[in-house]
Amino acid sequence: MPQIHILIIEDEENIAQLVSYNLIKAGFHVTCAESGEDGLNQVRSSEIDCILLDLMLPGMSGREVCEVLKASEKFSGIPVIMLTAKGEEEDIVGGLECGADDYITKPFSPRVLVARLKSVLRRSKGPMPLDKTPEHEESILIHELQINIGRHEVLLNAVPLQLTMTEFSILVLLAGRPGWVFTRQQIIDHVRGYEFLVTPRAVDVQIFGLRRKLGKYGEYIETIRGVGYRFKE
Repeated sequence: MPQIHILIIEDEENIAQLVSYNLIKAGFHVTCAESGEDGLNQVRSSEIDCILLDLMLPGMSGREVCEVLKASEKFSGIPVIMLTAKGEEEDIVGGLECGADDYITKPFSPRVLVARLKSVLRRSKGPMPLDKTPEHEESILIHELQINIGRHEVLLNAVPLQLTMTEFSILVLLAGRPGWVFTRQQIIDHVRGYEFLVTPRAVDVQIFGLRRKLGKYGEYIETIRGVGYRFKE
């Protein structure tokens, strides 16, 4: 099996070396870039499986890099983990709004970093089995909206929608059990894992983006005031 290729976009050399050392020790192939522009060039010229992206970069910011990647049909499926010292709620929400799949603040534990990276990679490869969805269920069909779980694909009127992994996972969770109400914490636990600390507002941001991409089918995702969300039966 080929090694999983991780791209680190980080301008602080000591941080890049620390992350590289721990990822290589964990069995990953690692490439580093010191700027957003260099990182995008690496993505275009190499097969990258996941990106660790610093938010504060010289020139093009990490947020701008993430937005470019997620707007690209070719590269939008590459998971992006923000790795940054900016840990305020607004920074976390901003990172998730631009399409990041996870957010790790500095200082961080190398073991936690590797564990979270593996978790993101599991979600990005192949089927996404869910406790809330029957294992045999390969797809969910709601009129013109088709959710192919095994292929990690959502079609609206036969046209693929560009969803992030987080948006896709939330959609499958809700649509897989129409009528069931899921609290924000249940959504966080399902999408990010129990060790991930994220605010309920960040869940609201993901739901907002998902509704927008689903067009008229976004109305199927109902807000249950004071509780969470459900998908219309």
